[in-house]
Amino acid sequence: MSDDTPSLKRRTFLAASAAAGASAAAGWPAASAQAADPRPNILVIVTDDHPKQTAWALPKTRAWLTGQGVEFTRGHATTPLCAPGRSSIFTGQYAHNHGVRGNQHAANLNHHSTVQRYLQQAGYRTGLYGKYLNGWDVDDNPPYFDEFAVLAPPTFNNGTWNVDGTVQTINNYTTTVVKNRALSFLDRSVNDTRPWFLYLAPYASHGPNTPEGKYADTEVPAWNGRPSVPEADRSDKPGFIKNATGTLADGKAIRTNQLRTLLSVDDAVQAVHDKLEALGQLENTLVFFIADNGFAWGDHGWTKKSVPYTPVVEVPFFVSWPAGGLDTGTNDSRLTGNIDIAPTILDAAGITPSTQYPIDGRSLLGSYRRDHILTEFFKHGTGEGGPQTWASYIGANRQYTEYYQLHTDANGLPTGTGAVLFREYYDLANDPHQLTNKLYQATPAQEQALGIPALAAQLSADRVSSGSTAP
Repeated sequence: MSDDTPSLKRRTFLAASAAAGASAAAGWPAASAQAADPRPNILVIVTDDHPKQTAWALPKTRAWLTGQGVEFTRGHATTPLCAPGRSSIFTGQYAHNHGVRGNQHAANLNHHSTVQRYLQQAGYRTGLYGKYLNGWDVDDNPPYFDEFAVLAPPTFNNGTWNVDGTVQTINNYTTTVVKNRALSFLDRSVNDTRPWFLYLAPYASHGPNTPEGKYADTEVPAWNGRPSVPEADRSDKPGFIKNATGTLADGKAIRTNQLRTLLSVDDAVQAVHDKLEALGQLENTLVFFIADNGFAWGDHGWTKKSVPYTPVVEVPFFVSWPAGGLDTGTNDSRLTGNIDIAPTILDAAGITPSTQYPIDGRSLLGSYRRDHILTEFFKHGTGEGGPQTWASYIGANRQYTEYYQLHTDANGLPTGTGAVLFREYYDLANDPHQLTNKLYQATPAQEQALGIPALAAQLSADRVSSGSTAP
């Protein structure tokens, strides 16, 4: 595959989309206005705790979305934790802007700033099936979704769901429930001519990584780790990594069960593909596939998420839209993130976001190329163990991270001195597994040679950035 930014054929769609959006905003009847609506349908598929090295479990997904789409090989979870990551997908904002800094802070999300609100008010039919936000009360309906089945709390079997306002138990494997509800939603588009937005969020491959019965004993390819699994000498790492106890055996076990759960996701994605094809909607559906965060398989002794290392902050990220030119089977190496999904959707639908809700991401439909991306994590409370609050500058070939004396309070607001507690710098070109922290015992001259002062200044600015309204 080539490493190209795809050329796009979407301009005719955007002009018509702007007119259709203006009609919806003016209060014209949606169904009649959309009879020949050229705007794309939009499908967003978000997996859970899903690292990149899982292609074996997703052959059908990849055949569709990378074979007939674009794989963004440097896609990032800008906060590698469930609720913040999902909120960034909905808003195009970093966690420090949307306010959902941790899984305890979902109530901080301003739903009016979400892409589902923009789309619904522009005449789209909106649907949500699966996991929504951590801590979401199953009795509450998700704002700006016309049709939904919200799984709360998340589980793999026989879950409790809020289905269009009615709470009920559905006795089935939850990935199958998501699939079946999605297919029914698509069937209804036969008689509802509005363009649609569909958000699918299976619980896979989150712990306890329970596979569907038919895949419970499926053999997976052998794996013997990588240089970071586990890293033998962690003397140059922060304290919580020095004390990490994850082993290669732990990583193998997590990987095996994650792959098995993803086989059911692959089946669901194929079923959605086939339905779109049968309905004649495959050509003009903009599809995103992304994980809310990655996961460590014993890397540096770590078997969780929430850390600034590549297996956790980089995620699978595929996009397909044949009518918009995203069908070329190419790789795109631009630094991208979950914050880019919302502005891409708005761009494709011809919607201009409100200046009241600045967006940090950029549309992937153009040629914009950033030179670095921010990732960040906020420690909740003052308990011992686990990572401190951190922020990281990730460039094409280098990464600079600072850990801070900060934590979030009960309201999700940062508190503390903000003092820098530890720093890391990795040469990603020559040290992709992040084994050598070049700032460990570095002299001032060595720090200057690495460009640390400029990186620290840029990171400081990024941490308080407020985005823009340009897609």
